[in-house]
Amino acid sequence: MQTAVQYADTFMVGSLGTQATAAVGCTTTVNWLVGSTVYSLSIGFLAYIAQAIGAGEKEKAAHASAQAVLCTAAVGVFATAVTLALSPFIPRWMNADPAIRELAGRYFFILYAPMLFRTASMIFGTCLRAAGDTRTPMRVGVLVNALNVALNFLLIYPSRPVSLFGRVFTLPGADLGVIGAGLASAASFTVGGALITAALFRHPDISPKGYGFKPDKEVLRPCLKVALPNMLQRFFTSLGYVVFAGMINSLGSVATASHTIANTVESAFYIPGYGMQTAAATLAGNCVGAKDSERLSNISRMIQLSEIALMVVSGGLLFAFAPQLVSLFSKDAQVVSLCSTVLRMVALSEPFYGVSIITEGMLQGAGKTGMPFVFNIVSMWGVRIVGTFICVVCLGMGLVSAWACMIGNNMLLLVLFRVYYVKFFLPRQFARDTAAADEN
Repeated sequence: MQTAVQYADTFMVGSLGTQATAAVGCTTTVNWLVGSTVYSLSIGFLAYIAQAIGAGEKEKAAHASAQAVLCTAAVGVFATAVTLALSPFIPRWMNADPAIRELAGRYFFILYAPMLFRTASMIFGTCLRAAGDTRTPMRVGVLVNALNVALNFLLIYPSRPVSLFGRVFTLPGADLGVIGAGLASAASFTVGGALITAALFRHPDISPKGYGFKPDKEVLRPCLKVALPNMLQRFFTSLGYVVFAGMINSLGSVATASHTIANTVESAFYIPGYGMQTAAATLAGNCVGAKDSERLSNISRMIQLSEIALMVVSGGLLFAFAPQLVSLFSKDAQVVSLCSTVLRMVALSEPFYGVSIITEGMLQGAGKTGMPFVFNIVSMWGVRIVGTFICVVCLGMGLVSAWACMIGNNMLLLVLFRVYYVKFFLPRQFARDTAAADEN
């Protein structure tokens, strides 16, 4: 549902032309940078709450959700101030075409005006998932998307005649183009944040009602110990995405639009991976809290096999229907051809990427985020960024070479995570670690 917001904006703005698509897409990786850095804070609360629920300590979990409210307020206000202040400069830093920089900056400003509500959606949604409630965030996501699409129709396009069931009527429109898309998304994010907040306060097990909102070191210290490596990982990985996109943007509007659409299309096909990652993190945390190593072993095997099957199917669909999917977002023949090529390349690597995602999720749920930080930084900067710099900047190669470097990044992650999992985090090894900790 979160990805569908981006799908809707890219699809509906795509009809306005390549420059409009580029204006929306040239700051996409900055969106990842901000969003993933904020989201990473929630991983600490996920591990803490999931382990508390697994141990049957619901009061401890509710106290943690109250501390999550405090962190959401502080981080949301700070992130809003920073993103709005930098919005005029970001398109220029991203090497966007000078013709679209002003429009891209205005779109970015509007998108981040409700950052406090977006922060609430990310952190509170993760708290609900940690308590086993994945349905409420999904339902809110459906509503957010429905609202976003409806507002897009009203704000992006001009008033126009529409035929429905044989009757013709005039559909009002503000004709705001890219700015209308930004306003629609901002309004939808605001509603989503408010609904997730209400859901957290009504939850029977982790509602923060009745708990103080003063900082509590006993809760924040273990949460931040888990969250900080993940935050650094996501920040520097997303910063790598920004540098990566900046090099691609320098290739011109066609490459920028192609990269934007390809990212949007691909994102729907690795969603199964991240959905299962959330399940893996929550269930692994429950097992750690309950000190049940046998269940951890069974869950690990079941989720990884399920993940591979899902990603084989999604990768196959992406490979088979890449041109048709791209044509939903752009009619430009160059864009369709280039997008289809890179999507078919990455489709072949989806099952391997899925294994890395699941392994990382289990480590997050167990509170082990140090090595994933190292692995992601090494693979991102050592393979994707250096490789793209050599291919694009030094050798003058195009988008295909950059995506080849991205695939190399993902394959290295697979190797690193599998070696670490087999050697250092097999459930029997984890059981020994838990027993030693109990003795201490």
